[in-house]
This record gives sequence, C-alpha cells and structure tokens, in this order.
Amino acid sequence: MIPDDSARGDGDSLLVDPSTHMESFRRTRHNRRTELVEDYVELIADLIEDGGEARQVDIALRLGVAQPTVAKMLKRLASDGYIQQRRYRGIFLTDTGKQLAEQSRERHHIVESFLCAIGISVETARIDAEGIEHHVSPETLEAFRLFVAKTNP
Repeated sequence: MIPDDSARGDGDSLLVDPSTHMESFRRTRHNRRTELVEDYVELIADLIEDGGEARQVDIALRLGVAQPTVAKMLKRLASDGYIQQRRYRGIFLTDTGKQLAEQSRERHHIVESFLCAIGISVETARIDAEGIEHHVSPETLEAFRLFVAKTNP
C-alpha cells in the first residue's frame, strides 16, 4: 500500500507533520549511534565462532580501520558492558554482548533473506543488509520475516 498525500495533512505540501518528522529524525540519530556498537559486537561474535578468538588486529582488518580506532571502540564496548578484554589475550563477549550479537545477526539474516526473496543478488543483498538492518523498525522487520516465510515455506 502506497501512502497518499492526505496522510500529510495539506495535499500541496511535501512535508509530513512536524511530530512525525521529528520522530523519524530522532530514530535515525539513535540508530546511527548504535550501528557501530552492533557491528563490532556481531563481528567479535563471528570471529570467536570462526577461530575461537577475537583480536584487535583482526577487527581492524575486517572493518578496514586503524587499530587505534578499534582500541577506542573496544574501550567503549567494555565500559558499556558488552565485552571483556584480557591483557595479552583476546576479546570476549559478556552475556549482554552475546545477546546483542545474536539480535544483530538475526536482524541481518531477515533483511538479507527479504532482499534475496525480492530478486536482489546474494552479494548485493549481503552488502545492503549491512546498512538496512540497523535502521529497520521492528514492524518492518516482522513484515520482512513474514514475507520471506510465505515465499520460502
């Protein structure tokens, strides 16, 4: 269903009502703040699952950033309770970090599956899902999940 102009109030205006506009920008700002945290935690979980450990150097390589950038984010993740770092050892997820990683993986999988279901190539779907997954609402995510379930019984 495509929204009609009457939902905006004034049929001539291209602007949505102020409260809706404000809410969409508020949510977008929040999602941008949590996007990096989710990406790091998900990557740490993947590295641990794949090779038994997550190291700062591997995170930097995978994300294409400098090690000092990773060190700064790891400090933030530790202070927020998502990881534990042990000197001369790897990075470990706390229970909270594991939970966030699982939620992020699930959201990514649903978005990627949806994009593939509508005809997007697997490679493009994987790349696009990486951005979309952080900005999709629970309502939209559930619609994606239901659509995929209907098309892939």
